This record gives sequence, C-alpha cells and structure tokens, in this order.
Amino acid sequence: PCYDQRKNQTKSISNFLDSLDKDVFALINQIRSVSLDDYISDSEKVKEICELLKDDKCQDFKQLKDAFQEEITPVEYFKIMESKSIRLQNRVSLIIKSFTFQAEPGANDLVTAINYFKEKDGLVKSNAPTGFLEKDQLKATVSLDDKVNPSLYKAFLFIHIANAVKSGLINLTHSYKYRPLDDYMISKERWEEEKTDLLKAADLDKFTDIKEVLKSLDKDLFEQYKLTNKNIATGKNIHFKPFPAGGFRIATPALEEKEKDPLQGYFPDRHFVPLTEILHTVNRSSRFIDQLQHHQQKHTQEARKPAMFASLMGLGCGIGSRKMAQISNSIKENEIEHVVNWYLSRENLLAANDAILKIMDNMELPNIYRKNREKLHTSSDGQKFTVQGESLNANYAFKYGGKEQVVAAYSFIDERGLLWYSLVFSAAERESAYVIDGLMHNDVVKSDIHSTDTHGYSEVIFGTTHLLGFSYAPRIKNLKKQALYIFKARKSNKKSDWSVRSSNYINESIIKDNWDDLLRLACTIKLKETTASDIFRRLNSYSKQHDLYKAMKAFGQIIKSKFILQYLNDLELRQSIEKQLNRVELANKFTRAVAVGNPREFTQTNKEDQEVAESCNRLIKNAIICWNYMYLTQKLKRTENEENRERLLTAVKNHSPISWAHINLLGEYDFSEERMQDSLGVLAYQKV
Repeated sequence: PCYDQRKNQTKSISNFLDSLDKDVFALINQIRSVSLDDYISDSEKVKEICELLKDDKCQDFKQLKDAFQEEITPVEYFKIMESKSIRLQNRVSLIIKSFTFQAEPGANDLVTAINYFKEKDGLVKSNAPTGFLEKDQLKATVSLDDKVNPSLYKAFLFIHIANAVKSGLINLTHSYKYRPLDDYMISKERWEEEKTDLLKAADLDKFTDIKEVLKSLDKDLFEQYKLTNKNIATGKNIHFKPFPAGGFRIATPALEEKEKDPLQGYFPDRHFVPLTEILHTVNRSSRFIDQLQHHQQKHTQEARKPAMFASLMGLGCGIGSRKMAQISNSIKENEIEHVVNWYLSRENLLAANDAILKIMDNMELPNIYRKNREKLHTSSDGQKFTVQGESLNANYAFKYGGKEQVVAAYSFIDERGLLWYSLVFSAAERESAYVIDGLMHNDVVKSDIHSTDTHGYSEVIFGTTHLLGFSYAPRIKNLKKQALYIFKARKSNKKSDWSVRSSNYINESIIKDNWDDLLRLACTIKLKETTASDIFRRLNSYSKQHDLYKAMKAFGQIIKSKFILQYLNDLELRQSIEKQLNRVELANKFTRAVAVGNPREFTQTNKEDQEVAESCNRLIKNAIICWNYMYLTQKLKRTENEENRERLLTAVKNHSPISWAHINLLGEYDFSEERMQDSLGVLAYQKV
C-alpha cells in the first residue's frame, strides 16, 4: 500500500510492524532472491531490480523514514524493542554468561548489572540494578510501582554492553581483539622499573627527549618544504604540473622497457626441470628439510624425504595431500598425512624458508638487483583467495569472491626477489595493520626502505616505522588529495607562493602528552613481545579514537608530510617504488602459477592450516628462485668469453629471478599401455 493509504490505517504498533514486514522486508527479500538467482544474467538482474524499485510498485523510502519518525514516539520505539527482544535474548544471553569482563573506570554501574544478570542466570526481578540506564530508558523500563520490564531491561543491557566493549569501557579477559590495551603492551610496572634498559635494547633511547625529537623533525620538514618548492619554482622538477584552481599532477615516467624474457635463451631449452628435482637440489645446498622437525622432541623415526617433498607440493601447489598420494608413485597416503600432521607447522616452515633465504643472501649474483648496497628496498602486497566452506578467518567480499568467503594472502619481497615472509588474514581487515609484522620478521632479510600500495598505507604506520628504524615509502592513490602538515612555529615562515603548501598544523600537545606510552608501544613491537597487528587491531576496534592512537596518528602526519614532499621532488624515488611494487605483483602471479591445483582458492578453512599452505607455497617459490640463481651462477662461471659473460650479466640484470617457464609444475603423464587400461571397468557392460 502507498503512503497515503498507510496514513489512514491504524497507528498501532502491531499494524505498523506488519506493514514493515509486508512492504520493506518483502521488497528486500525479493531483491535478494533476484540477486542470488544463478539462472539469469547480471544485466537481467539489474532490469528486474529496477522494476521492483519503481514508484508504482514500492514504498518511497524517504516517505517511509518520515512516516517512521512521525508515527513512532520514543515510548512506541521501546515497545518495538520489547517485542523483538526475545530473539535477541535467545542469541546473546548464553554468550554474556560465558564471558569474563574487565571494567575501566566509569563502567561500574554496567558491571554491577552484568554480575547481577549472571548471578540470577538471566532472571530479572524488581531489584535489578538500573544505574547504567539513561533517563528515558529507565522511565520505559521501570513502572510507577517499581516493577522492571525484563525483556526491555535485557535489550538495553545488551546494547550498553556492546557499546562499552567498542568504546573500551569494558574489555574481555579471554580475547584476542577486545582485551585491555595495556595487556598487549609491556606492563606499566615493568616499564617504570626497566624503562632505560628497554629503550636501549630496542634502540629507541635516541627518542627519549620528545622536545628534541620534534625540534629535529620541525627543521627537517621545513627544509624539505623549501627544497621541493624551490625545485618546482626554478623548473628543475619538470614532472610536477600545478593546476590553476589548486592541486597538482605528478608524472612518473616508466623506466626504459626491456625485453619480455631476455633470459629465455639462457635457461634450459627443450627441457623442463621437474619440481621434485628443484626441491632436491636446493635441499642439498640449504638443508631446509632439516628444519621440518617432528612436533614431539622424543620422536626418533624420521619421515622419508620423498614424503616430505610430496607433502610440501601437495599443500603448496594446491593439489591436496590425499590426491597427491594417489597420483604419486612409491608414496603412501598415510606417509603424507603423517608429515602434514606432525612436521608441517607454521614455525617449521618459517625456519625452512629462512634456510633457503640464507643461501640466496650469501650469493653474490642476487646483489646485481640492488640499487644501493647499503640499503635494501622491500615491498609487500596482498591477493585475495576464496575459501572452501565456512571459515572464521574469512569474510564475504562480493568484489573478490562473489557469494564465497574470502581471505587475503599477504606477501613480502625484497629487490633481489627473496620472498621473506607471508601471512593470511580476513579480507575484511586492512593490510596496513600487518605491514609491521613482516618488517619485524627480519632474521635474514633486514629491510631499510619498504613500499606498499594504498591498502598498506596509514599515518599510524608512518609514525611506527620511523620509530622502528624503517623508511616507509608507499605509493599513495590520489596524492594531491592528501593533507600536508607543518609545525605551528613555522606559521609566519610559510610562503604564499609555494606550489605545495600545508593545510593543517601538527598537534604537538597530544604527541607530548602520550609520548611515554608511544615509546612503550614501539618497545613492545621492537622487542617482539606482541605483534603490531594485534595492537593495531585493538586500537582500531574502539568506537572512539583512543588517545594513544591519536598521538601515533599525529606523529605519523609529520613523517608522512616529509615523505610526500620527497616523493614529489625525487623522480628516482618514485621509479624505485614503482619497480619494487612491480616485483611483488609478479610474485603474486608466481603464487597462482605454483598453485596449479587451486590457483585462486584455499581448501583449508582454519587460519593455521591456511598459513601452513601459504608457507608451503612460498617455500616452493623460494626454492625455484634459489635454483635459478644457482643455475645462472654456474653458467656465468662456465662462460669464459668476457663478451658473452657481460651479455649474460646484462640479461640477468634486466630480467627477474622470478622465472618459471622452464619449470615443470604440472607433473608428468604416463601413456604406457598399462596406465591406459580401463581400470574401473566402465566398458564391462558396453557393446563393442
């Protein structure tokens, strides 16, 4: 019925709810049915949805909103809550009874109500504590004769608990995401007692005097403003184009294009190297198999190497351990299952990958890709994979997985092509929270400058990486829209004729007020007592920004502003960032090439199993890259002609060690008479 007809109907709560069910929710269900229909095309779906949304067929939503605001008074709204609360109680009551809460100052009334709810096993009587309720909620819940409405009381209690958890007023003792923030960091008591030693151990003692730190940053930032604008004004920066109406455009010319595959003639021709040979050869040099130890230290029976290789390939290539056993000779299924269950842990695979990385790190040939021997440029990026089945580590993302759940596999690579870290997390989480985790896994690869795309960027990361000793150099989308900052002390020195000017001032006071906690947080991460992603996840979970988060963000705005000015001024820096991000994109393509069984899907639903599979995939990629380096090194040693040697070195330098065209990733086929026989007897009842 249309809005005019609705106005003539009774305004009772039941009728209004019935109308909502009939008009609004029915329409939503219709749209949902159309969108999930696999038998019609996307264009047909759009047409049908447009028909459903025509004015003569459905209620105008603006009118519905106005009608709701006009017809529903606060008292009636509370009655709706009461009528709908039974379903909420059934879902939430047992959860509240199971949780253990920790209260911050200001949440005492709410904690009293929670304890009452638990003690009475959810039975609410007239003596229930009501101190947490707001005035209108109290009036609606408690009648004149002091009787409490149980359904409405519970609904309000659940809402207040949810809001308090989001704001940090109450925390969950047994939780990864909602514990008190101090639980993630070095305790305040320990910090006060060992502050000097902790700062020295984390190499953060140079940041203790915040006044000197800000004074130095103020000077550096202002000098960068002057240099960047001077080069623009004098015409030295030919790639910067200001717009008359404001804003600018910065161009980054591509580096000279090279041959698509200049190493094609140097790798084995007309001979595809089996992956098993790659793994065996690299293992003889690195002994990475020795890192795959049995979970039980007392275990003496070692797994056979063929079973180890088969297990790594089964998970890393997306084939699956069971199928790998069935299509392999001389390997039994129970052998592979034994290896997967007892040897292939995330910790073991990290150590195995590091063993291969150490071999490449000690080679001379990989250094041909380093722009500067004193600094190592690294990068990271994620790619999305769907998951078979329901997974707590995944989320629905229609853009990447349609109607299936999606996770992100996040990989780290340096300019030599060494894949030194990877992890798997929900596609709903932002990648920037995990950048620090990879940078801190630096047992072999020690990054000096790190690049990501916009998904891995945030102002908090700028500030954190600066304290941890890394230079952060992301490629930021819509750079001209980024806010630039300057210290208030430079207000009178700002030039009105600058092409690149600040739009905001640094909030120095919040940085100074929270500097001690900021150093405590940086120490926690640097000393690897808690991962950065756990801390950032908790900081980001607050409904209102935490003071520490605001301080980190304000500090990061200084570093970000300086970087953007350097980025605009330095063509070589921009090209280096683009080149390094191209490497990680190639590594993502390599991932799908290796995962021949399921190139875009995880068959595992558990987070740990997903990371084990990703680590196996990374180990195979590192083994191939290592084999490529070993092959090219011995080819260089055998090349006596100096001209041919220089030609090969040039080809190597202009290409990438991430090459797999010469590797047999698909296995081998058996066309013998025995293997082509009808093993299942499908022709037994067929007429010949």
